[in-house]
Amino acid sequence: MFELKPISPESVPAALSKAERYRLLNEPREAESICLDVLDVDPDNPRAIVLLLLALTDQFEHGPSDIVIRARKVLPRLQGEYERAYYAGIICERRAKAIVRLNAPGFGGMAYEWLSEAMDWYDKADKVKPAGNDDAVLRWNTCARLLNEHPEIKPRSDEPHALLMLE
Repeated sequence: MFELKPISPESVPAALSKAERYRLLNEPREAESICLDVLDVDPDNPRAIVLLLLALTDQFEHGPSDIVIRARKVLPRLQGEYERAYYAGIICERRAKAIVRLNAPGFGGMAYEWLSEAMDWYDKADKVKPAGNDDAVLRWNTCARLLNEHPEIKPRSDEPHALLMLE
């Protein structure tokens, strides 16, 4: 087992910039690692917490099986009711989109449930949003358009599905 080396508090801004770049380069595991290093020296850093959550959601399609649980465990660390509701919606929306991309049997019902939950979270966030911030409405509309444009994403029937493990 290797002991992790700590970063210096002075390097936090540059490290977070690197984490953002790794996310843009589709290297979410690297971004996650950097965020964890930052949070080791600055546990309440709001930017690192958000980047960590987003890096985890970037791994929904091909990441480890516990990745959704790990992302949800980050939510209580967010500052404020709006942020917690908004990012809970992000988790659900991104999980739904990962399921859609997998296109496995039964994906429509699973994706529908995740999108519905996302929209509920976005409604909650919209009720407590800061003035001038319509991000939750924009995300809600994205989910609605996805549902409107893809008739295969619909509530589940009562039939069992082979891929319930995707949830």
